[in-house]
Amino acid sequence: MSKFILDAPECDDEDKDEKKKENGMMGHLIKTRTIVITGQVDQEMAERVISQLIVLDTESHDPIKVFVTSQGGHVDSGYAIHDVLRYVDSEVFCIGAGWVASIAVPILLGARKKSNRLALPNTRFLLHQPSGGAGGQLQDIRIEAQEILKIRQKINELISLETGQSVAKVATDSDRNFWMSAEEALQYGLISRIVSSAKDVK
Repeated sequence: MSKFILDAPECDDEDKDEKKKENGMMGHLIKTRTIVITGQVDQEMAERVISQLIVLDTESHDPIKVFVTSQGGHVDSGYAIHDVLRYVDSEVFCIGAGWVASIAVPILLGARKKSNRLALPNTRFLLHQPSGGAGGQLQDIRIEAQEILKIRQKINELISLETGQSVAKVATDSDRNFWMSAEEALQYGLISRIVSSAKDVK
């Protein structure tokens, strides 16, 4: 069987400069023990965030600040981040910013202490059903549908456990797109405080 390998395109000087700038900014964030989770949740993001968490936790057990601003994405990648947030010994503060949607909600709930789950004033939160795009044979579609139901139940149970809402209420709320403001998320139990200044994160 033949293998086809596509060489990565060479970066021009402008791309290289941009990459250096990004790496410099990332290095500065790491020095301040800050991680930013932004954009689509996928395997690449999970690898980056998990690596940063482990490096920071190995260096010291000083608090780590994790900003979450994401539309969600791959469920298993999101749970990998959630689990490592719980795994590290360092105290973790998760701070919602912009929007925290879909699997990004369980990521924010990865902060072990409920008092460490925060949001900036204009953050919006979205609960909804997981979706899939199975095709092929009927049996494969059935298996995919069963997995989606399992994932939905697992997420509902996590949100219920961490917020104090009943599983039935969470299931009903997430049956359709359920948006919340920061204030509403505070009342719901997703976060413990709304913060507007870095000095409030402690």
